[in-house]
Amino acid sequence: MKSSKSYTLEEAKRTLENYCAYQERCHKEVAQKLRDMRMIPEAIDIVVVHLLEHDFLNESRFAKTYARGKFRVKKWGRKRIELELKKREIGAFNIKEAFKEIPDTEYLNTFHELAEKKAATIKESNPFKKKKKLADYLLYRGWESHLVYDKVNELF
Repeated sequence: MKSSKSYTLEEAKRTLENYCAYQERCHKEVAQKLRDMRMIPEAIDIVVVHLLEHDFLNESRFAKTYARGKFRVKKWGRKRIELELKKREIGAFNIKEAFKEIPDTEYLNTFHELAEKKAATIKESNPFKKKKKLADYLLYRGWESHLVYDKVNELF
């Protein structure tokens, strides 16, 4: 949504404060929003610094919230979460910190539940095709390949 309205620096700050208060955002999303508002690079820098200073924008908090949410709601594995965070230009340190938000036992329980639930829905008589469908599904969701192949072989 490109806007034709022009914003003053103060209007842009208020608009982006609301944007960040509504939901955790990463720097990349905020910068894109400001570009969509047709702000010049100098103004973008000023607004981003303002948001950082007033704790509207926090990359570490974003990474943790994102990882928790995608894991709990969408049942994504670490590989997919990491890929999506990297796309948003989140640093390796923050990605590592974000993974601490997901306890290993909960991670493995979720993986096993998801795999078993999906396996029960696969309508395929050929065991090789059945295995492939389950493996593809789990790998797409970002679960580690060693977990996936062990589980697929255990189930079929």
